Amino acid sequence: MANSYSGNRIIVIGCPGSGKSTLAIRLHERTALPVVHLDNIWWKADRTHITQEEFDQKLAEALYKDRWIIDGDYSRTYEMRFHCCDTVIFLDYSKETCMSGITARVGKQRPDIPWTESALDTELVKLVQSYRQENRPQILRLMEKYPQKQYFVFHTREEADIWLESL
Repeated sequence: MANSYSGNRIIVIGCPGSGKSTLAIRLHERTALPVVHLDNIWWKADRTHITQEEFDQKLAEALYKDRWIIDGDYSRTYEMRFHCCDTVIFLDYSKETCMSGITARVGKQRPDIPWTESALDTELVKLVQSYRQENRPQILRLMEKYPQKQYFVFHTREEADIWLESL
């Protein structure tokens, strides 16, 4: 893990509650790269979502640009994003850290989602519970498939904070 990066097309991935959006915003503050929150593409304010086709089109439009930070997990689109990015930031945190993250955001307004969560979402809890078994192996396979990418893998919030402060 290096202390700096040279990327202009960065994806931030990790379990729900890991702090992907927070890290993306903080990275934007240091780099001026525009941030795309996948949750803001997928979700509408009334908690419904657009179609997969619409989502894929909007994601493709974002990926065609020269400079960006895209945060969000959306495992169905991992391959597309790995292919287009030059840098991957993987927040590989424990289930406990991520559960704490999804619990702490209840009742807080966030820039990465078009509503304020009023209670802990049971579907989100299930995603956190299964992430290490289902999503993490997909990410590790893609990291092997795309060795030319620049990778920053953090196992704690403190590691990510130290890296951000070093930029």
